[in-house]
This record gives sequence, C-alpha cells and structure tokens, in this order.
Amino acid sequence: MAGSSGGSSGGKKKARIEIIPLIDVIFFLLATFVLFTLSLNKSGGVAGIALPASDTGENRDPAGTVTISVTETGTIAWNKDFISLSEFIDRLKTYKVAEPDGRILINGDENALFNAALYVFDEARKTGFQKVFIETKVRPAGK
Repeated sequence: MAGSSGGSSGGKKKARIEIIPLIDVIFFLLATFVLFTLSLNKSGGVAGIALPASDTGENRDPAGTVTISVTETGTIAWNKDFISLSEFIDRLKTYKVAEPDGRILINGDENALFNAALYVFDEARKTGFQKVFIETKVRPAGK
C-alpha cells in the first residue's frame, strides 16, 4: 500500500448549478424592471393620486405645464410640493408673470372633494390663465 494517498481520487469533479447567484440575478432584473416602469409615469403631480377615468380623455403631454394636485384630503400641491392656499395664490400670480400663456393641469384624486378642485380651477381662471386642463385616465375602449 505504498504510494496510495487516502483522500484524493484522480476522477473529475461533477458540475453543479449554483442557485443562489441565479436568484440574485433574478431579483436584480425584477428591481430594474420595476424602477424602469415607475419612471414611465409622466405625471408632474404628487404620487398616489388615483385619477378618475374618462371616456373622452386624451393622452396629454404635461411638459410645459404646471401640475396642481388636489389630494383626497383636499390638500394642494404645486408640481410635487405641498403648499398652503395662500402660497398657492402667490405661486399662481408669479407663474402668470413669468409665463403669460402658461398651462395649468389640475391633477385631482378621484375621491377628492369637488369644491377643492373647483377652487383651484376658479383661482387659475381669476389669475388670467385660459389654458386650464383636468388630468384623467383614459378609460380603455369597451369598459
């Protein structure tokens, strides 16, 4: 028994597929897909607003507009910044001076009080804006 070593055999190792790195890659791809999908949202308003659906709605590009969001609780946001009512009036006047032909896009939650959205609409018109739009979801055909 001279020359035989007890532990190693001269055979080949069997190939194995490691599952842990595969799971890591799948989670990375999933996270990338989710982040990419979220970046496709073109709305300039605050996140979490459930827009009402409309049969006559159009896909409108909000670029070049100021988005005023009215939340379910009646709070107002200018683009993505929550503001008070007095600050809202000041920002409207400042925006009118800077952009006389500017556009206002009202982004209201479907459960928001109607009078809160109407207040935003009225104040924008009183300030002199002629292009005031209401953002909705386009309802799929047949529903």
